[in-house]
Amino acid sequence: MTQFLRNHWHSIALRFFTVIAVAAANAAPAAADMYDDYIFAVSNDRVGLVKELLAKGVDPNVVAPNGEPVLVIAARAGYVGTVDALLAAKANVNARSKVGDTAIMAAALSGHLELVKKLRARGAEIDGAGWTPLIYAATGGQDSVVTYLLTEGANINAVSPNGTSALMMAVREGKGSTVTLLLARGASVNLRNQNGATALSWALRGNEQEMATALRRAGAKE
Repeated sequence: MTQFLRNHWHSIALRFFTVIAVAAANAAPAAADMYDDYIFAVSNDRVGLVKELLAKGVDPNVVAPNGEPVLVIAARAGYVGTVDALLAAKANVNARSKVGDTAIMAAALSGHLELVKKLRARGAEIDGAGWTPLIYAATGGQDSVVTYLLTEGANINAVSPNGTSALMMAVREGKGSTVTLLLARGASVNLRNQNGATALSWALRGNEQEMATALRRAGAKE
């Protein structure tokens, strides 16, 4: 009797673990498909599908194959509905891509002021080590975003890891109105990056004579 019971329970255990193994094998492709669908939905502003997949338990902080959190992807593209869905699902507002970009940085560069405000309201950082949303906004010549970030207390003279400021990037990219805005707000005109370049040297190199004149008037030295 004892041997019979042992054989019986051994048989049950084998069937149980076989079922578990089969279920796991089937779950892996399903999870992969769900991941692919999620990346597609976020990248194409398919808000309904994004919400559906989030409701099924997909992680709102999924990272795409290119190393970007999906919130960064949606913010860069200006997908308000998708960003709202991700934020409602508690996506990490300060998650960084493999190159250090956050959602608010991506939105700032692209000039999506509404999203910049939404992300800021959810705790998005605007200062810190490395490139900042303000530097990105200045690079893109996004004056409304620059103005908002300064109003929020962004450091106008924050510099990137190589010593580049928002003013320097605005000059380098030929964003005249942004240069004027930053100068009016008191941006330092004599900061140098690691290569010794200044806003004025970049203006002269790019033959931006009006910018060079404005920078000199603000105290820039060669």
